[in-house]
Amino acid sequence: MSVLKSRRARLLVCVAVVGGLVGCGLPRSGPSKREIFSGSIEQQGDAFIVPVSRNITLLTAVQPSLGFSIAFQSAGLVGSDVINAGDVLSLTIWENVDNGLLASAATGATPLSEVQVDGSGNIFVPYAGRIKAAGNTPDGLRQIITDKLSAQTPDPQVTVSRVAGDGSTVSVMGGVGGQGVYPITQPTRTLSAMLAKAGGVAIEPEIAQITVTRGGRSGKVWLKDLYRNPKMDIALRPGDVILVEKDQRSFTALGATGAQNRVPFETQELSAIEAIAQVGGLSTNFADPTGVFILRDENEGVARQVLGRPDLSGPQRIAYVISLTQPDGLFNARDFMIRDDDTVYVTEAPYVQWQKTLAVLTGGITSADALSNATGN
Repeated sequence: MSVLKSRRARLLVCVAVVGGLVGCGLPRSGPSKREIFSGSIEQQGDAFIVPVSRNITLLTAVQPSLGFSIAFQSAGLVGSDVINAGDVLSLTIWENVDNGLLASAATGATPLSEVQVDGSGNIFVPYAGRIKAAGNTPDGLRQIITDKLSAQTPDPQVTVSRVAGDGSTVSVMGGVGGQGVYPITQPTRTLSAMLAKAGGVAIEPEIAQITVTRGGRSGKVWLKDLYRNPKMDIALRPGDVILVEKDQRSFTALGATGAQNRVPFETQELSAIEAIAQVGGLSTNFADPTGVFILRDENEGVARQVLGRPDLSGPQRIAYVISLTQPDGLFNARDFMIRDDDTVYVTEAPYVQWQKTLAVLTGGITSADALSNATGN
């Protein structure tokens, strides 16, 4: 009689455990492959499910391109001797008379050092007045001053030189050897030369991006493209701001992978197989190799081609699924490109839930036996 009661008690415990599993569910890393498919458009959900094939990898291999606009590319080199507002000039004036306007009889020359070009681009020269210096070369400014002084002193001789190029400077910031404000000189009139002047780029070349801000416009280029394509090595302009920084793109890894985290790109182009490897690969104990999903808000143009739906408008939620067990699965994963803000999700294998269920049931029966033994039934 007591044995029968003990069995009944264990049965009741098992029923309670199973009821709890059904009501609460087992712990897991996320939805199953079946649950994701049940959320598709075909099942009245809000996402398209697209198996990845060779054709899909080609249609989705659209990477945002970086590069400077025509306005940046067409800007010519700044003359190394062009005067700008903020420059400091040195002037010397010789007069061919005993009692000159400026020079004494003993020297015959008058030095005017540290003449600052004001914000309007002008300088002041005694007896010549305010003169527009910005935009002129030292030789052009020399001729202007000479002409103005000729009316007051016979045959004046003038020399003009730029002492400091404070008016023709750029700011270099971010991942360079030496951040600072640098003058545009004869050797540093292009972007690559200025980066070299600033100590070079201190970021891995594969993920280094260079942004140039000029006025209200900005352009960005990969460091490698800067050296590969001469058109990207643009001429600098006074006031340019150069920022060197790491690639800011990232993807999110979730599910049965070696790590669950937001992961930065380590290369300029990143495939699905590389993204999986970057987070430690698939979990050998839990992952379902037929359920590798890339979740993305696909842009309208690509979505229309992928889905064959010219009627679509705006970004579309698409869950691309890769089965690594298919004959071409690894090749498709190698060729499918990950984009910024993608989510890489790997589902758990179906047997994992069975294992968890059996473990809980086994634990429930063991607990029931322990309880029965403790009560003496």
